[in-house]
Amino acid sequence: MSQRRPSVLVANLASRDPGSSQTVILEELRRVILSGGAPPGTAIPVDEVADHFGVSRIPIRESLKTLIGEGLVDHRANAGYTVARLTVDELEELYLVRGVLEAAAHSVGIVLADESDHERARAAYAALDRSVLEDDRAAYHRESRNFHLSLAVPCRMQRLLHMFESAWNITEPVQPMSQVATTARLRLHLDHRDMLAAFLARDADALKAATDRHNKQLGAVIAALPTDTGIFRDTPGDGR
Repeated sequence: MSQRRPSVLVANLASRDPGSSQTVILEELRRVILSGGAPPGTAIPVDEVADHFGVSRIPIRESLKTLIGEGLVDHRANAGYTVARLTVDELEELYLVRGVLEAAAHSVGIVLADESDHERARAAYAALDRSVLEDDRAAYHRESRNFHLSLAVPCRMQRLLHMFESAWNITEPVQPMSQVATTARLRLHLDHRDMLAAFLARDADALKAATDRHNKQLGAVIAALPTDTGIFRDTPGDGR
């Protein structure tokens, strides 16, 4: 009798240490979901995950409860646990929230940023630039987040940054930037160039203008994402 293949989520889990701590389990489940290794709607079989980590179902369920609170996992009594799915409207709303939080971070961070912040931003942009030159969509998605964070972190406002990252995390399973066509990706990258230049010059008006332009383009990209792939949750009465 052939051995049953592991679920998509379990196949992407790295740690197999028997008796893994709940912290390790939580971090690994979160990593797989945020990396896109388990797309929205993917089933999360509790027994299989428990076997993988060599633990009972209790720490798995506790970890999933935390991820539900973070908006990364859904649970239904008769359907079990799944990687959370958003509606298109919810995804667009989260991008709007991210934009508002990012603007607040920029308004403070551009004043507080020191040379180490500037160097971090340059390095983040260089990594993003390489992903564009290599036409590596997965890397572009990853490095785009790192670049945006590098311009937000200098604000030093930890609660704001936590909200910014939390909102960003909820959109990660969709992996929207990895679905962007090459021409749109190039246009977005030109905005990144202008954002970096304004940040380094401490030009708040130019940074706001470049970021607003970037977010407007992002909105158009999100609105154009295909909705028939199964990764989005349907909205009753939504004709899209």
